[in-house]
Amino acid sequence: MQSVSDSNTREKSGMSSYTLKMIAVTAMLIDHIGWAFVPTGTLLGQIMHTIGRLTAPIMCYFIAEGYYHTRNVKKYALRLFVFALISHVPFCYYRTGQLPFPFSKNLSTPIETSVMYTLLLGLLTLVVWHNEKISDVARLTFILLLCILAVPGDWGLTGVLWIFLFGINRGNFKEQALAFSIIAIPIAFSFLILLLDGDSRWYEQLFQMGVYLAIPLLAQYNGERGGGKTSKWFFYIFYPLHLTVIGLLKYGI
Repeated sequence: MQSVSDSNTREKSGMSSYTLKMIAVTAMLIDHIGWAFVPTGTLLGQIMHTIGRLTAPIMCYFIAEGYYHTRNVKKYALRLFVFALISHVPFCYYRTGQLPFPFSKNLSTPIETSVMYTLLLGLLTLVVWHNEKISDVARLTFILLLCILAVPGDWGLTGVLWIFLFGINRGNFKEQALAFSIIAIPIAFSFLILLLDGDSRWYEQLFQMGVYLAIPLLAQYNGERGGGKTSKWFFYIFYPLHLTVIGLLKYGI
């Protein structure tokens, strides 16, 4: 007969959300350093960006998990909103070397913003989906609108759909992995479009297939939060901070 301690050990094997988020943050740092300083077409660039593809799927997964674990989804959404605002300037500076309007009078800066914005919209799709006070048509309409609004965000529509599908398939990892894999196809195999179009730089997009490496990692999630009571703030603060530092190293120093 299996003992209670054996059962608890099995249930808690694998990795906590804190451990997986730390992997995601490390991968993100490697990826962003690569974009700033390493040519994409080099072997090192491909390796760094392949590792970096782990970040978005893991973060999207835990936004969906967070929806079910949070005690107050309004505060959760507000926190993402605030850090989306905080992260906008560092993100734009990291991407372009220029401050966005109104911090700069340059109106030619592309309208794009950070993944924090995308994560917020993804969370809102789950809020809408579980709102029993509105009709099915209204739910789908609002979710479609959120998908459209996601276009300026990093990972955009893809990130929002990942969060939504991770959320509605919660409790069935096979369904989550399948839905994730299908949504990832246009990104993961984007090199084929370039190859068929005769673009000689098609190999520079091979790293995109790295998104699928997130599946075996997420399969190790043991349902435990891990970390300390304040550890969640590390992830929120680290994101705009590391973009600022890398941006300054690339453009400002």
